[in-house]
Amino acid sequence: MKNPRLILITNPGSSSRKYALYREDELLCSLHFEFEGRKVVCTLKKADGTKKKLDKTYKDLNSTVGALNEILTDEGYLGGVSKIDAILARIVATGEYFTEDHLVDKECLKMLEIAKKRTPLHVPVVANEIEAFVKEFKGTPVIAISDSSFHAARPDLTEYYAIDKDLADKYEIKRYGAHGLSVGSIVNYMTKEDILPEKLIVCHLGSGSSITAVFKGQSLDTTMGYTPLEGLMMSTRSGSIDAAAALAIKRAMKFTDDEDLEQYLNKKCGLLGVSGQTDDMREIIRLRDEGDDRATFAHAMFVYRIQSEIGRMAASLGGVDAIVFTATIGERSDEIRRCVSQKLGYLGFELDNAKNEGDLPNRHENIATDNSKPIYVIRTDEFEEMIRRAKVILDGDEKCECGCGHAKSECDCGDCDCNKK
Repeated sequence: MKNPRLILITNPGSSSRKYALYREDELLCSLHFEFEGRKVVCTLKKADGTKKKLDKTYKDLNSTVGALNEILTDEGYLGGVSKIDAILARIVATGEYFTEDHLVDKECLKMLEIAKKRTPLHVPVVANEIEAFVKEFKGTPVIAISDSSFHAARPDLTEYYAIDKDLADKYEIKRYGAHGLSVGSIVNYMTKEDILPEKLIVCHLGSGSSITAVFKGQSLDTTMGYTPLEGLMMSTRSGSIDAAAALAIKRAMKFTDDEDLEQYLNKKCGLLGVSGQTDDMREIIRLRDEGDDRATFAHAMFVYRIQSEIGRMAASLGGVDAIVFTATIGERSDEIRRCVSQKLGYLGFELDNAKNEGDLPNRHENIATDNSKPIYVIRTDEFEEMIRRAKVILDGDEKCECGCGHAKSECDCGDCDCNKK
């Protein structure tokens, strides 16, 4: 019998580095590197929830990968026969290549360099992290897990922009979507629990937000597009905006290049831009309750955009059987769930306010009234989904052709051709 794999997952941000070590599907510990003053410090969190700040400090975030082996060995997670068997990194990048998962090799590194130039805000940090792992952990498989893969089998109607199709194909200017790992996690969980309906809308509401229409377990449409900027209003992203309005912003702000504009739309807009104060929904609600006009407007706009996109996704599905709220805001904010649900009666949804309030301790809860279609709150687990997808590559199994993300040997969706061969 094979020893269970030790899998390290990296989640780099612009101002921090996060890592999680798993033994197969079991979380062993997580590491969080962040700045305290000019130094980088590391906090280790064990599986039981206890935290420990490590004594050593680090010069910058680029040195964190080189420190991992020593830290995990000193803390007793590695050593002897225990070694990292695979390293996983989530990729949000434009282009057909990154609609699939890839074992990182020379070709993948080359494609990452191309992706850095295409989407300079979303790719460079994780690409540089992957390159550091390849150098530091020689011989250990590094796998780039696509955050768009779940959406890759959508119909052309929901993938293309209304531009010259030859141009779109040549330069790969299409709506790739994101949050596929989150939505895939929800679909797989609902399948296991036997609560997956035919027509489902998943509202991933966090610092980045999107809504996805799921038909028979597969993505039909989603709000994010060429990059995660499109779609809903988010914490600091504008969401969908007229291209001419974006160019007007560039002129008004006297930006000298397109990257300045892209940075502004991604980092200075959304809840932060509209409220003028904060990108934190908890603070937005507090300020609204204190009578702050801009926070009140930011809150109302956030809710309205979600309600509008739910309507669009319901139209694409030809109806809807259930709605899921997930991610940080979706899982934790009973206020946002209540406000969004107020206008969904025309779709057959009615929230039970008592069920909606307070902490929801279980992996999933139905917070609808008895006479309503289900309104679920389900905790997403993107890392679990990354590990499941990585096993397809690590085990050398062929990927199912139906777009469900499973290996052929484990696919039980019932509708795919591979199941009938």
